[in-house]
Amino acid sequence: MVTGDADELLSLFLDEAGERLERLRGLAEEAWADADGARRRALQRELHALKGASRMLGLTELARLCHETEDLVGDAGAPPDAGALAAAWTGIERLIVRAASAGESSPGSVAPPPGDASGEVAAPGRDELRVRASLIDELADRGARLRVIAAAARSLAGRVGSLAELAGRGAAEPEPRQVLATLAISLRQAALELEGGQRAFERLADQQLDRLLRLQVQPLRPFMQSLAAHARELAASLGKRVEVSLSSGEAQLDRRIVNALREAFLHLVRNAVDHGLEAPSERSAAGKPEHGSILISALTEGDRVRLQVADDGRGIDARAVVATAVARGLLDPERADELEPDEVLHLLLQPGFTTRERSSEVSGRGIGLDAVATAVRAVGGDLWLESSVGGGTAVTVEVPVARRGDRVLVLQVGGQVVALPAAPVQAFHSLPAAAIAEVDGRFLVRLRGRSVEPRFLAELDGRSPAGGGVLLEMFVGGAAVAVVADQVVGEEEVVVRPMPRAAGAPRGVEGMALLASGRPVAVLSLQSLAPSAELTGGAPGSEGRAPRTIEVLLVDDSEVTRELFRRLLEGSGYAVSCAGGGDEALAVLAERRFDCVVTDIEMPGTNGLELTRAIRGDPRLADLPVIVVSTLDRPLHRMAGLEAGADAYLSKSGLDARELVALVARVGGHG
Repeated sequence: MVTGDADELLSLFLDEAGERLERLRGLAEEAWADADGARRRALQRELHALKGASRMLGLTELARLCHETEDLVGDAGAPPDAGALAAAWTGIERLIVRAASAGESSPGSVAPPPGDASGEVAAPGRDELRVRASLIDELADRGARLRVIAAAARSLAGRVGSLAELAGRGAAEPEPRQVLATLAISLRQAALELEGGQRAFERLADQQLDRLLRLQVQPLRPFMQSLAAHARELAASLGKRVEVSLSSGEAQLDRRIVNALREAFLHLVRNAVDHGLEAPSERSAAGKPEHGSILISALTEGDRVRLQVADDGRGIDARAVVATAVARGLLDPERADELEPDEVLHLLLQPGFTTRERSSEVSGRGIGLDAVATAVRAVGGDLWLESSVGGGTAVTVEVPVARRGDRVLVLQVGGQVVALPAAPVQAFHSLPAAAIAEVDGRFLVRLRGRSVEPRFLAELDGRSPAGGGVLLEMFVGGAAVAVVADQVVGEEEVVVRPMPRAAGAPRGVEGMALLASGRPVAVLSLQSLAPSAELTGGAPGSEGRAPRTIEVLLVDDSEVTRELFRRLLEGSGYAVSCAGGGDEALAVLAERRFDCVVTDIEMPGTNGLELTRAIRGDPRLADLPVIVVSTLDRPLHRMAGLEAGADAYLSKSGLDARELVALVARVGGHG
């Protein structure tokens, strides 16, 4: 997650680490002499801050040693073994010196040891892969063969150029037949060679990509087991009883997709335990067993994997969801009675449905589900919900087994060409203008025996939807959606580059991609096509009102972490002010207004939890969004942060920079 000038950040870290090491040695000498344990807590705080800064720079070995030393220090009791503690200080110092001597080359990197006999991956850590040397040789050999084919294609291009020159000279001759006959023979030969080379190139490229993708695919069972452990631990902390079942078979998934969805699935599990399952007394009163049940399952279907988190809790009250959506202005009262059950549940995935009022069942279920849906769709997947009052809730996520490229439909919309993810499209067919009826200002079409209101992409360039075109039947978030474009140009495999809202992405645009022709194209967001979503006009680059700059107060006692986060957030267009601790942050908040606070927990003086409580207790600041980003990532820590009033809790370990940027945008006013 390191961004910006790595040399400068490493230098800043080394200065800070040296100072912390001196304080650690000094504190350790007297940490067990004070009766109230203040020095011991200060010792742990210094270790915690050094661990967090190390993780942010990818110094995993140093972070691990700091964590082990925290355990060695402990919370109470007699001093630890002096020899063990001295060895820990020496080890920390040695790793800091190693980082300094390694410089900017590759902080925290390790040389991969030999793999197993299969030549496949043994994954020791989230950001490391161990691969047999023979597999590297195979990939290199295939890469060399691809290079040979590319060279042959270059030679063939030269021959075709020569033939073009011959054609130019022959055209000036009085009798060009002989020249044309020669050209025809030569061009046929060139076409045959080109076709053969293209087939070989495509075959080798597919083999190379498939082999590389196999390196990324890993069994899902360990990931699901970690989710189950998280659910059990959280349930115990909440005084609930839960039985967690796993069903995964041989399901495997691209490790990049697993990492991208890790926080989203933790959120789904937390929702199931905290908001889905009732307390034992409530379950008994409802005639249910005191222990709740959660099923985490995975099923491979072709080239996609379907994952589900299902509970047997209280379920979701559809009427309460509709009432909340109407009250928040997300749904017209006139449409409330027309919604199908799946469309009602789809409202929970809409940006803006989340509310700060956490006391009701509806708001509890809604917190963050829009962020979960965004994460799922960012990896080419889809999400939908099923629920019944008293019968529980199931959240289903479907994603590709591996990330190759993204299949998109290329659509003509007026003078623009846009793309749409192809996976949700079930069918498309011609829609004549006569088949569109205008009723009370709404444009409706008959589809499978019922009237539906499609999303007309003509809105992108301000045209009337009445002109007809091609109707695409889609299934988005468990809801049937109809989309109308002028024309379907074709289907392509592309790589979609996300466009953060903070970078000026128009609403309704998920990212940009290059077509095979080299033409850039905007890829529409599936979320923008949902029945209750808003689709605004303008292709990327079209002029519109610039979004208001979000003012962020960043609070962390580590100068390295502050600098890293500051660069990340400012690079995304936010205005960032920094504070070195909770006391300084409260002083700044007394003088200025901010749109969002991003804070660590472990800090001297007023810590992050106390800062959050102080913000919630001040009527002037009570609605100020607070995001906690901490190395403390156990369920008890997360619950403590949310109970203090934080709007979100992220772990520094494995933090996705895009997630933090998007979260600040959402809670800070641009979501």
